[in-house]
Amino acid sequence: MSEAEPEPRPGPEAASIGGAIRVLVVDDQALVRTGFRMILEIEPDIEVVGEVADGEQAVEAVRDLTPDVVLMDVRMPRTDGIEATRRIIAEHGPAVRVVMLTTFDLDEYVYDALHAGASGFLLKDVQAELLVAGIRAVHDGDALLAPTVTRRMIENFVGRPRPGAASAPSDLVASLTEREREVLALIARGRTNGEIAADLFISETTVKTHVGRLLAKLGARDRVHAVIIAYEAGLARSDGESATR
Repeated sequence: MSEAEPEPRPGPEAASIGGAIRVLVVDDQALVRTGFRMILEIEPDIEVVGEVADGEQAVEAVRDLTPDVVLMDVRMPRTDGIEATRRIIAEHGPAVRVVMLTTFDLDEYVYDALHAGASGFLLKDVQAELLVAGIRAVHDGDALLAPTVTRRMIENFVGRPRPGAASAPSDLVASLTEREREVLALIARGRTNGEIAADLFISETTVKTHVGRLLAKLGARDRVHAVIIAYEAGLARSDGESATR
């Protein structure tokens, strides 16, 4: 398969969108890239700024095309999606959100990708409306926690030793207030801010304040990173229950 070059789309339609969510599609299969482009191009608030075929090209395309969200395949030739995600996040931080694409809902590589900085993942056969909703969610600063496969992925692989961790997860969680631990446990169960507000009988604005503070204390990039820490610290359990002590 020949390598694909970044494909900017500076046409009049794109120019007129203005504040659209800029998306880069990264997959070594041309049919997959075309399929995602066809789904996304009909959305008025989403602009596909390019397509590339491997992680090395993705790193360069992010520099050139400045996407807001990258749809990143896990397994690709040359540089895979995990290494590409690590390099993109290291260079651009939260300015670029990476959503991993995988064929299997128990692909062990995805957990490594979440540690590398991805904001969640989607299966390649995801329904069109869920793909669009997922892109909008990560662009808004949320994480793809609602699909049960994301939580199951974390649960299945969270027990593996993570060498070189700066701080023990339990120490990080211990720095949280009781209320912040409650909010974190609910985030780990896939609750939205509105659902957390209802569960705890507080306002959604208060929830957002708690989330911002706990992310800062944990040194977490986003909600997915916070969930990983919660599972590693034993604050969240695979049976869906949570421990706040």
